[in-house]
Amino acid sequence: MKPAFLQTNRTESVKSWRFRQLMNWYPMYFGTGGKILFWSGDWREVHLRLRRNVWTYNYVGTIFGGSMFAAADPFYMLMLLRNLGTDYVVWDKTGSIRFRKPGRQTLYARFEITDEQLDTIRREVANNGQTEQTFKIDWVDSNGVVHAQIERLCYIADKQHYQERKNDNQKSRFQR
Repeated sequence: MKPAFLQTNRTESVKSWRFRQLMNWYPMYFGTGGKILFWSGDWREVHLRLRRNVWTYNYVGTIFGGSMFAAADPFYMLMLLRNLGTDYVVWDKTGSIRFRKPGRQTLYARFEITDEQLDTIRREVANNGQTEQTFKIDWVDSNGVVHAQIERLCYIADKQHYQERKNDNQKSRFQR
């Protein structure tokens, strides 16, 4: 049973349900110990679970920080790609994690992208050709206690702007 803070008005579509099932069995994600519980049909909300088990615990018996970090890895990038469309390039640029409390029980994370965030991204890319946005993820227990906080920095660019920058960088490398 999911904790109350993971309740949502959104629903999964057949496409997002199928994608969720495939991602849960994708070896690189499966190996993190995380499980995707929900992926909304509009691709704007994702819920994760991370249990302490033989694959995820560390030497002192708590959830390994690498499992927390890796299980939260690809989601904002994938959500942005789906919501912005094919005219944009999206890359995870950097990430950091801050541990608050050892994870001795099942932890949950919720990812959400709002209309305001998408509007800001589109506006900044239209004005500058690119932008960087920071997203925050909390790993919490069933009581809502935060055990770890992750920040992900995503680079988002207009595809044409990105290609021009890429070409300029390649030219400058060969001119040295």
